[in-house]
Amino acid sequence: MALLPCLPSQFPCSPVTGFVRLPLLSSRRSSKGVQSSNYRFRCCINTGTSVSQPLRRAASYPQNIWDDSYIQALNCGYMGDEQVNEIRKLKEEVGQLFSDSKEILYQIELIDELQQLGVAYHFQDEIKDKLSTIFCSLEKTSLFMENDLKATSLVFRLLREHGFHASADIFNNFRENKGNFKSCLKNDMEGMINLYEASFFAVEGENQLDEARVFATEHLRHLSESLVEASLRERVAHALELPLHFRMSRLHTRWFIDWYEKKVDKNSNLCRLAKLDFNFVQNIYKRELKELSRWWTNLGLGQKLSFARDRLVENYLFVIGWAFEPKLWQNREAMTMANCLVTTLDDIYDVYGSLDELELFTDAVNRWDAEAIEQLPDYMKTCIMALFNTTNLTANKIMYSKGVNIIPQLRRSWADLCKAYLVEAKWYHSGYMPTLEEYLDTAWISISGPVVLTQAYCTSENITDEALKCYNFYPDVVRQSSMISRLWNDLATSTAEMERGDVPKSIQCYMHEKGVSEEVAREHIRDMIVSISKKFDYDCISNSSIAESLKSVALDVHRMSQCVYQYEDGYGEQGHQKREQVISLLFEPIPL
Repeated sequence: MALLPCLPSQFPCSPVTGFVRLPLLSSRRSSKGVQSSNYRFRCCINTGTSVSQPLRRAASYPQNIWDDSYIQALNCGYMGDEQVNEIRKLKEEVGQLFSDSKEILYQIELIDELQQLGVAYHFQDEIKDKLSTIFCSLEKTSLFMENDLKATSLVFRLLREHGFHASADIFNNFRENKGNFKSCLKNDMEGMINLYEASFFAVEGENQLDEARVFATEHLRHLSESLVEASLRERVAHALELPLHFRMSRLHTRWFIDWYEKKVDKNSNLCRLAKLDFNFVQNIYKRELKELSRWWTNLGLGQKLSFARDRLVENYLFVIGWAFEPKLWQNREAMTMANCLVTTLDDIYDVYGSLDELELFTDAVNRWDAEAIEQLPDYMKTCIMALFNTTNLTANKIMYSKGVNIIPQLRRSWADLCKAYLVEAKWYHSGYMPTLEEYLDTAWISISGPVVLTQAYCTSENITDEALKCYNFYPDVVRQSSMISRLWNDLATSTAEMERGDVPKSIQCYMHEKGVSEEVAREHIRDMIVSISKKFDYDCISNSSIAESLKSVALDVHRMSQCVYQYEDGYGEQGHQKREQVISLLFEPIPL
């Protein structure tokens, strides 16, 4: 019997569950709600078949350090009426700041602080209105900022961040006749920091911004050596480590709240709101994580498939990087579940499965068919049923809440992922070394970006049937974001993965193809990341046909990749830095 468009929406089907009742996804919606017929699906496993076992590889990943007992013991805290009322009052007082002054610098500094403190989502309409006004009168505004590098840089960055195509010519006043930036600017610390941050929003052809980045970086490094004020040294070091454009916003917020609190001229109400709001949102995350941990434990993949990485908490952390606002709980749930399954699939294809098994598994996912499942070995049956049921759980929830059938899009993205995994498995088993272009044509899919971004788009707040029809497989921003993620992953993990017996990565492909050293290959990959990032940024500000929700998540996906892989494999290895990030963002509240 073929699988229905939706499998069980409430209980994961394990190999021993027998019959379960299935709501049909293509149910009719009426004014009284969803009317669904019930069907039965049986998952059978023949455990009596005796076959020779293929040789299995072992990845030897570290054990999970955040198990279910740890997560369930987390203190979710309680915010009483007094603190809830305080947050409401502070939001009103902070909102009033938008009308306190019409001075451009005051307004843009306020917007910047709201964003970095993580509370801008409360004031989205006010921020959009202010930036729209500034953009519509940008020529006039530029005259007021003629000699103010900080204000000019801040306006440019905020406009680009919010999708306004501000011209890089806004910086011409700060350049000499020969085109170089004026040497007198080098002592303007605030101007240098903001010019540096703005320069990373360059698109292709904006050489003046590339020059601005080199100029600002050089002088910030020089100035930082002579800074006396500790907080300013800390700020410069933080910026030089990684610019705002490439940071995971929520992790930066946790750092910035501590830094902002030490400012002499801080706004006390804004600081208090940021701390209360951070703790309030963190409590939401803890409750969600407990629910997800129960789901993951009941699913049993972490216990049954011991060769695979068990990384629920890390997967949830990634998703916060893409969807941190409280209202995006449905996105967080769907994408965390998908990420956990991606990890398991990745380890089946990369480490454990034989080529014959992988071909059968890929065919079963492509067909989404119960009959195909019966041909699989038991460990694959466990995995594929978890995949089918979790995917259909997500689809059912969207059908009930939005009246939209997203199962075709989800199925397509999972099938594409497995096909890409299979191509790489065949390369490994045959010893084939692809060209860099050939590798990347598959690897941008195998990094799982299309699965994640399809999940994000299909579970977004405003998803409709019309929006689904507009989702081509795959928009440029999906490909670009995924490619950036793949290249960052390769820079951090390729050596360890090759030692485990994985397929050659972009670095090895380029070394083999061009006959160059690893150092030269790594530099080429970094240059590719810069180039693709510029194309991505241009498409985000110039292509109005791409949904804003998709642009936003696509940007955050490749930001999160840089965060995860900046210093180490922050996913597979669970290093000290990653543990500290998890603790500060998910487990420890900010002292009030």
